[in-house]
Amino acid sequence: MAVSSAVIQHQRSRLRFARRCLIAVLVSVAVLGLLGLAAVRRDAEDLLQPESLLELLVWTGSVLVVVIALVGVYSVMADFVFWEGWMRGLPDPSRLFSQETSQASTHRHYLVYLDGIHQSEECHPPKVSEFLECLEAAIAEDTLLVKGIEAYTITNVGLRSTVFAGWFWQRLFSLQEHHPNAVVRLICAICVQANNVIKVGISSDRRYGPVMNYELALKIARRLGLMGFHPSRASRVVLLGYSGGGEMAIGTAEILQQLCRVPVQVITVCGVFSGNGALDTINNVAMVVGSRDPVAALGRIAYPGRLPCLFLSNWNRWQRLHPLHRYPIEGMSHNGSSGPFSITFRSAVVAAVCRELERSALKV
Repeated sequence: MAVSSAVIQHQRSRLRFARRCLIAVLVSVAVLGLLGLAAVRRDAEDLLQPESLLELLVWTGSVLVVVIALVGVYSVMADFVFWEGWMRGLPDPSRLFSQETSQASTHRHYLVYLDGIHQSEECHPPKVSEFLECLEAAIAEDTLLVKGIEAYTITNVGLRSTVFAGWFWQRLFSLQEHHPNAVVRLICAICVQANNVIKVGISSDRRYGPVMNYELALKIARRLGLMGFHPSRASRVVLLGYSGGGEMAIGTAEILQQLCRVPVQVITVCGVFSGNGALDTINNVAMVVGSRDPVAALGRIAYPGRLPCLFLSNWNRWQRLHPLHRYPIEGMSHNGSSGPFSITFRSAVVAAVCRELERSALKV
């Protein structure tokens, strides 16, 4: 009995010691937690001071300005590097469609989709892909939908695969998708958007725009050639541009018409464009617009050449000679749940595009 009592006492002593250690650890954790919370609270209060907030905004703004400036320099220089032949990708346009192939397409009309500034790869986002599937099912059998064209790179690849700068964009996309800091992810996303916005700005510029527009027109013509297009069999090419893709379509239309040697038509969906593009030989331009689209409305202010009071601008001179067909959709916004790719308005946009294709086909 004495031995068992000693064992029990020893076990109780061990349990008491373990309990005291556990209590000591919990108290220590609680104290450290309170100290850490106090420190975080103090730092948060310091951060919320006007001086600290101003400093944070200045630093964030400086980083954005520097990075966006570098992206802008890259956007401009890459086009001229390609133009000068350093990338060996500028073919002789006189050899386009020089010979008919046995794989020539039987389609007469070619509908080329140009995406908005959100595009960063050849593939389209899920909602855009669903919209294009609906459009492809609705168009006539003799019309071929051409998709997957990256309108904001000089070669027919996404930013990740561009020559010389692919490593930079891959790193930027990786940070955008996986970095734990939301501010870093936001900055990376802004940089990707900035590249595409700058491309839209270059396209609208009368000095540098023709260079980039020619390169894009050449890219589209080469893609059409791969899909069996030939001027002797085709009746027309239709450029369908969403948002900033509307500027790319209008800036490219006349050059593409010369390369493909068939009429080219433009349809914009929530289009943001300047109207500075050469449209002298383009007879058909149509606009699908939403009644609640603030971005497209802002485009008219950002590009004053579209204002009615500037009657000598390219856009207004074109409108005096050609009818502009508008397809308003009540309640549609620029993007999101009320945008043209949403379930609510997708069918209305597809119907408007098909109506314009049928109307303009009678004049080809």
